[in-house]
Amino acid sequence: MRKKTVFFDADGTVCDIEKGTPDSAVQAIARLRENGHDAWLCTGRSRAFVPDYLEKVPFTGMISACGATIEKDGQRIFDRQVTPQVAWKSVQILRKYHMIPVMEGPDHMYYDKEEYNNNINWYADIITRTIGDKWRPIRGNENAMFINKISAKVNAESNVSAALSELENDYDFIHHEQGEGLAGDTIEMVPKGFNKAVGIAAVCRIYDVAWEDTVVFGDSNNDLAMFEYAATKVAMGNASPKILELADYITTDMFHYGIQKGLEHLGLI
Repeated sequence: MRKKTVFFDADGTVCDIEKGTPDSAVQAIARLRENGHDAWLCTGRSRAFVPDYLEKVPFTGMISACGATIEKDGQRIFDRQVTPQVAWKSVQILRKYHMIPVMEGPDHMYYDKEEYNNNINWYADIITRTIGDKWRPIRGNENAMFINKISAKVNAESNVSAALSELENDYDFIHHEQGEGLAGDTIEMVPKGFNKAVGIAAVCRIYDVAWEDTVVFGDSNNDLAMFEYAATKVAMGNASPKILELADYITTDMFHYGIQKGLEHLGLI
């Protein structure tokens, strides 16, 4: 079989924010690598939000922040950041329209705990524990936030359309529907022109990967771009309706051997 390059989403695909990564997924990805294929993490999380349990998975490299950061062998080879001035302007606009900003960077995440907490998102404290000393408050860093993207939480008072109309020159938007896993009721804001497919295409150019040898695994709407791009698409059993529609194969969820079964179905392990 030709060497394949497989790109895995993180949340809902290879990991759960509370339970981490199942052993079956780690073992399946290790076998994939042993069989001569490459395995890349391709996550919407910024690099600062990649936890220890994902660091231990034997990935070839990582694409993070929806394509804005790329690294291989521990070396950052690409990093597209929003300027601190645009980041602070974005916070002000989001707050004006009653949206809650979580500013995600390669080295730090910025949010004010009195604003973003478990009353807003049930896993806010988990994020704080996970990133440890990579957390920074927005207050006091108004002109010193070095970020790749923003996750903006929506509530009943939010005027989403008004906020996005003021920010559309700086960002592309990924809308997560209510109840859509970890990212429900969230608008992801990524630098204009960036998404997971852009990151995958960059890896393919840099490392001479043919399009027909690309495989993706994913579950949520921030995986849509990579599902529209890749040659072979595997949806997790818990995937959103839009992802299921694009899939070539639907495997089980991650805790029912979804990664293992998907890779076995493709003959990669």
